[in-house]
Amino acid sequence: MAVNIVETEGLSKRYGSLVALNDLNLSIEEGSIYGFIGPNGAGKTTTLKILATLLSPSTGSVNICGVNVLKSPEEARELIGYMPDFFGVYDDMKVWEYMDFFGAAFRIAKARRASIIDDLLSLVDLGDKKDSYVESLSRGMKQRLCLARALIHDPKLLILDEPASGLDPRARVEIRELLKELKRMGKTIIVSSHILPELSELCTHIGIIERGTLLVSGEVEKI
Repeated sequence: MAVNIVETEGLSKRYGSLVALNDLNLSIEEGSIYGFIGPNGAGKTTTLKILATLLSPSTGSVNICGVNVLKSPEEARELIGYMPDFFGVYDDMKVWEYMDFFGAAFRIAKARRASIIDDLLSLVDLGDKKDSYVESLSRGMKQRLCLARALIHDPKLLILDEPASGLDPRARVEIRELLKELKRMGKTIIVSSHILPELSELCTHIGIIERGTLLVSGEVEKI
C-alpha cells in the first residue's frame, strides 16, 4: 500500500483580497516524482514555499512524513531539500567550500562532511570542479551544484521549483537524468514547471494548478 509522504488539507494563502492559494488538498506518494504544473502566477511557488517552511499559510495544515510542518518546522527541515526557482550561490567560494558551508549549517560532523561532499559532487558530475570557484561555473553547473546542496543532509523529500528554468537543452537533459537517478535512490521529488511536455516523461504523478486552485492530481497515465 502506497504511503503518502506529503499531505496538505485546506491549504490557503491570501494577501489582502488576493487569493494566491485556494483550499489546496494534496497527497504525494513516497518514492514518486510529482510534477506540479501551471502557468506563472498559478500558486506553484507559494505552495512549495509553504511545504519548505518558508511561508506560513493563511489556513490549512501540512504534514511531511507525519511531521506537522507548521508546528514543528525545525523537524520538518531535516526531511526536506529545497531548491528555489532563483537560486543563490556565493561566487567567491570554491565549490567544496560552498558545500561544506551548508553541511555545517545542517550540523553534519566535520569528519563526515568531506566524504559526503565528494559523493554528492560525483553524483551531479561536478567532481572535477571541486576546487573551482563557484563564479566560474556555467548556469547548468550552478543548477547542479544547488541540487547537490539540497541533498547535503540526505533529505527524504526534494522540493524543486522550476529546476530547468533558463537552461539550454543539454543542461535540461542532465537535470532530468539526475532526477531519475535520485528517484532510483529512493527520494521523493516534487518538481514544478509551467511546461507540461518537460515533465510528462519524467514524472510518475502530476498536479495541475491554476489561479491558486488544484484542477486535477494523480498518476500521469490516468491524467
